[in-house]
Amino acid sequence: MEIYCTRPGCPRPRNYFSDLDDHSILRTVQQKYCTTCGMPLILVGRYLPSKLLGRGGFGAAFLACDRYTPGMRQCVVKQFQPAGNLSSTQLQLAQDLFEREATVLEEIGSKHEQIPDLFAYFPVIVSSFFQPGQQEQFFYLVQEYIDGQSLEEELAQKGKFSEQEVLDVLQDILKILQFVHQKGIIHRDIKPSNIMRHRNGKLYLLDFGAVKQVANAPPGGVASSTGIFSLGFAPPEQMSGGQVFPSTDLYALAVTIVMLLTGEKDVTKLFDVYNNQWKWHEHVSVSPLLANTLDRMLLPAVNQRFQSAQEVLNALNLTCQPITPTHIHPHQPTQLPPQTKSQPQPRQIQPPPQTPLSPTLRVAPLSTLELLIGAGFSGFEGGLIAITLYSVLRSPSITLAACAVILAVLLFGQKQRWIEKTEMLVFAAGTSAAIFFFPFLRFGLTIRQVMIIAIAGGLVAIAVTALFRLIYKLLTLFLSK
Repeated sequence: MEIYCTRPGCPRPRNYFSDLDDHSILRTVQQKYCTTCGMPLILVGRYLPSKLLGRGGFGAAFLACDRYTPGMRQCVVKQFQPAGNLSSTQLQLAQDLFEREATVLEEIGSKHEQIPDLFAYFPVIVSSFFQPGQQEQFFYLVQEYIDGQSLEEELAQKGKFSEQEVLDVLQDILKILQFVHQKGIIHRDIKPSNIMRHRNGKLYLLDFGAVKQVANAPPGGVASSTGIFSLGFAPPEQMSGGQVFPSTDLYALAVTIVMLLTGEKDVTKLFDVYNNQWKWHEHVSVSPLLANTLDRMLLPAVNQRFQSAQEVLNALNLTCQPITPTHIHPHQPTQLPPQTKSQPQPRQIQPPPQTPLSPTLRVAPLSTLELLIGAGFSGFEGGLIAITLYSVLRSPSITLAACAVILAVLLFGQKQRWIEKTEMLVFAAGTSAAIFFFPFLRFGLTIRQVMIIAIAGGLVAIAVTALFRLIYKLLTLFLSK
């Protein structure tokens, strides 16, 4: 049996012990040591690393087996192994991130079937190989092994994902993020290499080493960033070291989807630095609904993005629709190994009916609340504008035509998100101030009468909009049956 030495920098980490091929000896042997550096190979007397899976900035990952389980269960052993010359503060931060991953996996891994379980977390103190007479301390965590490929590996192997395939990915990962965010946790490192597809097609979200706990943060679920992110996938607030939000993860997920759709391995090439916006549409053709949703997830301003995973699911009409994993690797068995949690239920998604949109108007659809707020603003502003114009023009027909044009511009601006809450307040305050300070614009009315007319106009607009929204929903429900 081959055992891989986990000491960083070991010249010859591969060790072979023929006696361990006998399982009875494997289960009872006390310890084995690296023949080169003397590092204990059976971690805490239980886990036997056999293969290096990869190295990162803060550690290495090894495929291992647990000799204290009946089937010698495979698992992943992660070792805290910071690279480079770190200051004591940076080293402590790195260690905190590693410990945080263990804490989070213990808290949520067993509660969600698409997040790996934590099996163990422990330190190992050994004599130093490179500095005789001194000791070294290493930290390890052991987690569930997901036998499959990351989406980054899939992309390299099969090329671009279809729209249906990315919708499948979106639904699965959004539901995982919905669970994670409800636990007061922000992942902060969503990217294709951290999404693993098991051989049976089920997706898993990995690498919680960069998570940020926000359970004790101020209302709104925000927290300070520690500067841990992947270039190209992190939104502006994370790159600047500011606060991070659930929408921070949604931004990274949208970049992930764009990468899968376009097949572009360097996503920074899809970002127009000069105009501060993503330019991915010319590389792939997708439905307006998906394009609009991704565009809103990718907006630079936090308050303009979707604020929760559930909002994205709602926008894509994916909330209650199960999905069938569409990509199962050929030449691989579809049965779950004994250590996996459960078989996924067969599922299939039908693309939702969509209204054709101009390709130049790629904006996210307004929510019901936004529609009602916009209607109230339009009605209120319409009343003030009508009084003001009639006071100046003294012609009902010209006033009506001018009001129609102005309101059309305001409504179009709201639809395109040029006019949102702040702009609405500025417009309303400016019009009200003009009428207040210039009495000739009131047509002989008092300020109180003007405000009553404007407020009444806003309430009527809200009522009419709500009525038409209800009728639209009922018709949609009826026609979809």
